[in-house]
Amino acid sequence: MKRLAVIPARGGSKRIPRKNIRDFCGKPMIAWSIQAALESNCFDRVLVSTDDSEIADIAKAHGAEVPFVRPAELANDFAGTGPVVAHAIEWQTEWGGFSPEQICCIYATAPFVRSTDLKRGLQLLESSGAAYAFSVTSFAFPIQRAIKITPQQRVEMFAPEYFNSRSQDLEEAYHDAGQFYWGTARAWLTNLPIFSVDAVPVVLPRSHVQDIDTLEDWERAELMFKVLQLKT
Repeated sequence: MKRLAVIPARGGSKRIPRKNIRDFCGKPMIAWSIQAALESNCFDRVLVSTDDSEIADIAKAHGAEVPFVRPAELANDFAGTGPVVAHAIEWQTEWGGFSPEQICCIYATAPFVRSTDLKRGLQLLESSGAAYAFSVTSFAFPIQRAIKITPQQRVEMFAPEYFNSRSQDLEEAYHDAGQFYWGTARAWLTNLPIFSVDAVPVVLPRSHVQDIDTLEDWERAELMFKVLQLKT
């Protein structure tokens, strides 16, 4: 069965400029995703989809293929991940020499992604018969007891019916870990929703997940990453 890794990496990052290739613990950020994909031995090809020549050069230097320039209409602030992955599949099928049957989208800004988790995701995709398998982790605090700040600067619960509930009695909730998304070619090409009963979760520990949207996030992520490196 043919498998393709697609790493989307456009050049127009706004909140952290040049985020995809900014140095993260000694390597360009994208290099960690490429490395995990290559080390997993899951893929016939590891492909980076980008509109940026500098990102393309760095991706190639770290072992990925960059066989095309991503079209401008798929590189703006409103382009979703699904169409970008579908474009890569279509290009690979028409021009790249084989038609992938299982595709994994790996975010370029996911330095915590591990080759072992990629392999586990593939195993879950195949054993479950689902259309997708993607990384999730649990919320650190019960979402049923979340609060909001009103326009009057007062506090309200989103779900006041849980005010007297014990934390241990509340159902655990999970969120997208933002690392990788395995899917069948059919699922990607038909834009089947990922967050649905057609997907199975690949549960990751919270210590291996960090969203990186601000410089504060970045500093925290580097500290976490260095600690994890010491443990391996």
